[in-house]
Amino acid sequence: MGGGGGRGKRSVRGRATPSTAAEEEEEEEEGKREEGEGILATEEDLGEDEGEELQAAWVPRLRVRSRTRPRACQSRQPSMTPWRLLRCCQWTAAWVPVLFIAVVICWSYYTFVVELCLFTIAAQEEEGKAAIYLVIFHLSFVLFMWSYWKTIFTPPVCPSKEFFLSQSDEEHYEKEERPEVQQEILKRVAKELPVYTMTSTKLIRYCEKCQLIKPDRCHHCSVCNKCVLKMDHHCPWVNNCVGFSNYKYFLLFLFYSLVYCILVTTTVLEYFIKFWTTNLRNTRAQFHVLFLFFVATMFFISILSLFCYHLWLVGKNRTTIEAFRAPVFLNGPDKNGFSLGWSKNWRQVFGDEKKYWLFPIFTSLGDGVHFPTRLMMDKEHVTGTNHHEHIRSSGSTQNFPVGPLSESKNFLLATGSEQDVSSGMKNHVTVSIES
Repeated sequence: MGGGGGRGKRSVRGRATPSTAAEEEEEEEEGKREEGEGILATEEDLGEDEGEELQAAWVPRLRVRSRTRPRACQSRQPSMTPWRLLRCCQWTAAWVPVLFIAVVICWSYYTFVVELCLFTIAAQEEEGKAAIYLVIFHLSFVLFMWSYWKTIFTPPVCPSKEFFLSQSDEEHYEKEERPEVQQEILKRVAKELPVYTMTSTKLIRYCEKCQLIKPDRCHHCSVCNKCVLKMDHHCPWVNNCVGFSNYKYFLLFLFYSLVYCILVTTTVLEYFIKFWTTNLRNTRAQFHVLFLFFVATMFFISILSLFCYHLWLVGKNRTTIEAFRAPVFLNGPDKNGFSLGWSKNWRQVFGDEKKYWLFPIFTSLGDGVHFPTRLMMDKEHVTGTNHHEHIRSSGSTQNFPVGPLSESKNFLLATGSEQDVSSGMKNHVTVSIES
């Protein structure tokens, strides 16, 4: 009997499922009872043989489940890997122009300092001349690299939380399929915001990707995938958006690039001419100096045109986007809508303190959201008080000073009926003008 029982146990252990119909029925009844009572059967509650039979019956099922979960995870990995690889390639490619400029700058520094000043000028017993060149060169080089660094690593400023729809408005907007009702939702929210420009079809400027109402002069950058205050353009040479937070740095970067190129070109020109004679033909710096002259001249010509164009934009108080697509007010598109005259336009970017104009330090006036408009340029004293004082009450985390321009929250370009203008002034701003 004992031997038979032992063989019976071995036979049960050797099979994956119960061998008899009675045992199968008993197993199903036990499973139903366990599910109904919410408890698990153990080998102590059952018999030794029955426990082994149930273990043999349930183990294959557990093994199947443990194998299916990793397969499900593995099936998701191929779909995620190409996306991550694509993002990594895009990130790497975006820094290629910056690395190229960095390599050119490092090579020009080596050529000017080592090959020209130390091995060429100093070798001709002109140490004083070489020292003067090195001092002037390093002053321009430091300012050039400082402004370039600030342009690259100053993050663009995005609209504050007050321009985002509330959760209830956002749900209502997404569920609503009628465009006119969606516009009514946006208009109701925009009444409490300092927004005075609109789309070409006289609709509220709303960003579907960021899900916010765009402030004046704010645009969505498809490269940075965010809305940027007073966006000018996305520059691949700095791998950053040029906007309210770093526009001054960008202009100084162009200016000091020109100074750097002019300095290199004028100092190298003398020795560039000598290298075409028999005087310095055999020196080791010949190739570097000749090539440096051509590179500096080429960059000077290309940067000069870009710098002059942006000086013109500053004088007109326009961004690159507004130069191609004029902002739309209630009276229609107007490229000069934000122009206050050359002097005020210049101070809006560089600030009121002239001692900081040539340094890459943030001195721009305003907060990137509120901008005075064209109607103010002939007025000497303008005071504007907003009913809600958005900046002070919104708890914005922007690290930029709110200058005098932020007080000019006006509704001045509305040329519709007097009733519309008065209602708009009542909802947004009270402006008093003294001659």
